[in-house]
Amino acid sequence: MKLIKVLGSGCAKCNQTVEFIKEIAQQEGAEIELQKVTEPIQIMQYNVLSTPAIVIEEKVVHSGSIPKKEQILTWL
Repeated sequence: MKLIKVLGSGCAKCNQTVEFIKEIAQQEGAEIELQKVTEPIQIMQYNVLSTPAIVIEEKVVHSGSIPKKEQILTWL
């Protein structure tokens, strides 16, 4: 099971990103643990300047926009 974190303040794009990843994982039958990280101190630990940001297995793989479906599929 992959640990995927969505870093963001809780803005609309951040919430959409969480739902989008959840939806695609369900469609693909991928087992993931999806966490939403909204605490600024925790987000700063990843040196992320723009959100939403995606962290997989503690590595930042995307930041600054809602990822495209093709990107999400490669992460699953």
